Amino acid sequence: MRIERVTPDSVGLILQLVSAYQRFYQAEPDEQRNRKHFSLVLGDPALSVGFVALDDNAAPVGFATLYFPLSSVTPGAHCLLNDLYVIRAKRGRGTGRALIDRCRQYAYEAGYAILQWQTEQSNTEAQWLYDRMGAKQSRWYSYSLRTAPAAADDTEEIQ
Repeated sequence: MRIERVTPDSVGLILQLVSAYQRFYQAEPDEQRNRKHFSLVLGDPALSVGFVALDDNAAPVGFATLYFPLSSVTPGAHCLLNDLYVIRAKRGRGTGRALIDRCRQYAYEAGYAILQWQTEQSNTEAQWLYDRMGAKQSRWYSYSLRTAPAAADDTEEIQ
């Protein structure tokens, strides 16, 4: 297995993985939208950096993307591991760890002190990996709020 940086020219390598990742989180994939989004953000390293895990046959088996939000609490940019996905057949074999390690290396070399991420509470398989790697669970809660005016009965959970 090897980890490579994703560029706008190689974004096609991750599109099927992105769709599987979106389905995992009950989101509806749209390949055209995904291609446009990832080609745009991965073309500007100030916005995002992506990595793909390739197996010994050069088939993509996982991907990760980093984004760099700003903070007022600790001024400056942060390194956010926004997406991490490994196909089921390759889980538990070091692919997720290798992707996180590569993201961590990139963050360190780029001058970021901390690599942060979130996962769904029910994703215990991923949490097991994060705990084994020595990652610490944050004391922060995540909230989401729709920007459109809500109907009185709008209780649908936001992804």
